[in-house]
Amino acid sequence: MDFDFTTLPPEDRYRLLTNFVGPRPIALVTTRSPQGVANAAPMSFFNVFGHDPAILALGIQPRLSGEDKDTVANIRATGEFVVHVVDAALAEQMLICGLSVDPDVDEMQLAGLEQAPCVQVKAPRIKGAACAMECRIERIIDWPRRAMVLGEVVQMHVRDDCLDAQGRYVNPDVYQPIARLHADNYVGSDRQFVLTAPTLDAVRAKTGR
Repeated sequence: MDFDFTTLPPEDRYRLLTNFVGPRPIALVTTRSPQGVANAAPMSFFNVFGHDPAILALGIQPRLSGEDKDTVANIRATGEFVVHVVDAALAEQMLICGLSVDPDVDEMQLAGLEQAPCVQVKAPRIKGAACAMECRIERIIDWPRRAMVLGEVVQMHVRDDCLDAQGRYVNPDVYQPIARLHADNYVGSDRQFVLTAPTLDAVRAKTGR
């Protein structure tokens, strides 16, 4: 089957893209409104796009009315946010934070998540989360039905047990992120395996090329 994305309705483009581009990491994004209300919302249009500077990207749809969701409104107003990569321990709370509630409702409180202060931003982070990345806006790219938020990571909090003794790599027995597939389908990372690239000489010997 072939699909012409220049004529395909947006909902069909979304369905195809989310069916085949995955698994996608999930960001649980916390912000604080100018009025001081904490907000938390999951985003699966998310990834890291650089390390120098350290840049994260969030793709966030507006409400059906066309107005910004609370996360984007808070980011525009304050210039900052915090990204937590969702792992198995945060899965249920992530779903609760994704429920549609009024702007004056604190999703962190609703989900039973305890706040902890950040170092360089005023938005709260989730106490006990495997990792939390404090971000400041680098830029926002606006389309009619999507805001692309680029944030620079200025501080990262990592729970001690998530790293090896040298503090270099994650401990896969402890840190097990989950990822979004399509619809309500997710995948875990509890079945990790190692792939080692062959040498070029071995490939040439096998293929004769």
